[in-house]
Amino acid sequence: MPLWQFADRLNEFLDVDAYAADAAVQGLQVGPEDATVETAAFAVDGVVATFEEAASRGADVVVVHHGISWGGIDAVTGKEHDRVAALVENDLALYAVHTPLDGHDEVGNAALLADHLDLDVVEPFGEFGGVHVGQRARADDPLTVADLRASLSELATGDQPVQVLDFGPDEVENIAILTGSGTDWLDEARDAGVDALITGEGKQPAYHEAREAGIHVFLAGHYATETFGVRALADRVAGWDEGIETTYIEHPTGL
Repeated sequence: MPLWQFADRLNEFLDVDAYAADAAVQGLQVGPEDATVETAAFAVDGVVATFEEAASRGADVVVVHHGISWGGIDAVTGKEHDRVAALVENDLALYAVHTPLDGHDEVGNAALLADHLDLDVVEPFGEFGGVHVGQRARADDPLTVADLRASLSELATGDQPVQVLDFGPDEVENIAILTGSGTDWLDEARDAGVDALITGEGKQPAYHEAREAGIHVFLAGHYATETFGVRALADRVAGWDEGIETTYIEHPTGL
């Protein structure tokens, strides 16, 4: 499949144009559009280790959640040089999709994390530039903090335990999910009347904001909560009629 067609097909499916508020460059970040794709590698992070592993597996393109361009690249030096060099020297293209892969209702990180937790998605959550980057979900039966922590501990968290800011009710039913770094949406979570917010990592103000709002906050790891989307994209591409081979590259950070 031509690389341009590969990128356009993902762009349309993920509706990347709707996420213009994100500073990250969505879609094809590196690569000649006249290249072709027979094997696609998928990973969370666009870094040298990922690119070298993709090259060793014979990939033509790497699809990542965290790309290398966050608002443009002014100079290709330092880590930017090393990452671009790892792509160019291995004749690899790079396709990145950030917030569109967080909020997508089919292959999005939040929707699939809700499914992992056996929760029913109720509505989009996490307003961002006119779109949403998370989901609000509900448990069929009330859960405890211990129940949710145990389920989240099954993710690829490395050696780090799931942290909990335990300020919510004893029974948890109404849950907001925003993977990665989602504590900036605590005000929206409070306004939505949820019992808990599940995200990846926290920021210092989150402790007091959660306490004042009476909401549990579960910090299950930025990496761990964002493996769902790229895995689901790999499965989708593998099902295309063009017969593209896919491979998933795992590099847990424990963060």
